[in-house]
Amino acid sequence: MAATRKMKFPTEKMIARKDGHVGWMIFNNPSRRNALSLEMWAAIGEIMAKFQADKEIRVVVMAGAGEKAFVSGADISEFEKHRSTANAEEEYNRISSSSQQALKDFDKPLIAMIQGFCIGGGLAVALTADIRIASEDSQFGIPAARLGLGYGFDGLKVLSDLVGPSSAKDILFSARRLDAAEAIRIGLVNQVVPREGLEKVVRTYVEKLSANAPLTIQAAKAAVNEGLKDPASRDLKNLENNIRAIFDSDDYKEGRRAFMEKREPVFRGH
Repeated sequence: MAATRKMKFPTEKMIARKDGHVGWMIFNNPSRRNALSLEMWAAIGEIMAKFQADKEIRVVVMAGAGEKAFVSGADISEFEKHRSTANAEEEYNRISSSSQQALKDFDKPLIAMIQGFCIGGGLAVALTADIRIASEDSQFGIPAARLGLGYGFDGLKVLSDLVGPSSAKDILFSARRLDAAEAIRIGLVNQVVPREGLEKVVRTYVEKLSANAPLTIQAAKAAVNEGLKDPASRDLKNLENNIRAIFDSDDYKEGRRAFMEKREPVFRGH
């Protein structure tokens, strides 16, 4: 079994570690239900850049520290310090938007392991994941309508594409909380499991996923994501290049050999 390695960052409110082919990014602000501070947003971008560059990492899991929350939204206690003026708000948005984009652009599978509160900005973070696995006691919501806040087009489009326009409007207009049962019914999450079994389910899932062909998975993610874009902005040439790279790869040869030899394949990602 590969050793777990912890990465160091300027803030202790974000934890990043590498466990074999799996990267873990932990929101570590449990006293505030893992509410996102500005320094946490900045660290997210750094962490994702390192995970993106590390060829050994094939999948990344996002999770919240403690047992109460994945992420409960923005850290409101910082608003006076970091968001009290137009210039300060602009800088906050620059840093948070950059990190949100890093999550969206990540080309390997990104999994959200959700336990407890997944609210506001926390749900926005969860929506950047490819797969969301939640505990039965999880709660979801976007309270913007009760706070007088506005959300940009990109984030709302992701929500609408995922759950449909009608459910998206209900979530946004009512600002109410959704339990895990409703979340899976409308397609907000992929799987709901008992609280005590959440981490085991996620670990089993990502271990199986990380054993599959990385180039095939990355090409599949790219193709699905392109399909969500406006047809005029789709990069179909890049998708064709991805497929060509797969059939020219050593992993394609390994997959064929393993099938013929009736054994498990050992993929290298090239």
